[in-house]
Amino acid sequence: MSTGRPAGLPTVDAETPAVLVVAGPVTRDDVAGLGEEMRALMKDTGAAVVVCDVAALRPVTLASVDALARLQLAVRRAGGRIRLRDPAPALRALLALVGLPFEMEGDVEQREPALGVEEEVEPGEPAV
Repeated sequence: MSTGRPAGLPTVDAETPAVLVVAGPVTRDDVAGLGEEMRALMKDTGAAVVVCDVAALRPVTLASVDALARLQLAVRRAGGRIRLRDPAPALRALLALVGLPFEMEGDVEQREPALGVEEEVEPGEPAV
């Protein structure tokens, strides 16, 4: 006997995303293992967003950028998104240099005003 999917929307804990810590020097040989670990983490937690903690990722090299690009591709293929936590300024600069867009934890999303910021309205303008 088989059971169907439960009715309604799936329960998602948006406050606690899955976290993968990437430390260290990362070599090309490490990429496959990190991708498998990322997919297993998404499957086990059911999270659509995976936070990749890169605070201890040193040294920042093109190999580490290649690893992050491959992780992002693996997550997208699995139907999710990746967000970087605590990237070093050198890593941010290198990602920008090679043109890889990554969502950073704590950054304000595009098209979203920062919290506490209000638009200036001229006197006499109607409220929108």
